[in-house]
Amino acid sequence: MTERDGSALVRVRLQPRSKRDEIVGEREGALVVRVSAPPVDGKANAALCKLLAKKARVPAGRASVVKGTSSRDKVVRLEGLAAADAGERLA
Repeated sequence: MTERDGSALVRVRLQPRSKRDEIVGEREGALVVRVSAPPVDGKANAALCKLLAKKARVPAGRASVVKGTSSRDKVVRLEGLAAADAGERLA
């Protein structure tokens, strides 16, 4: 996790079409996240942002995918949250 402009940047490896929405751990410096949504029309990205915002305790509108919108490897920005706080809340 890194921090830029008062926001945490979280590297994520996304697995869509899972049984449930959950953070399962960390692999190669990225959070491994599973979501039940399919990877079409941005549904998996929206589910990812919603899950990370809930776990990090920030409003859903403050989580956004800033890199890798069509890839499994993504970077999600959590606005208004320090990287250290994000690390604790998402662990």
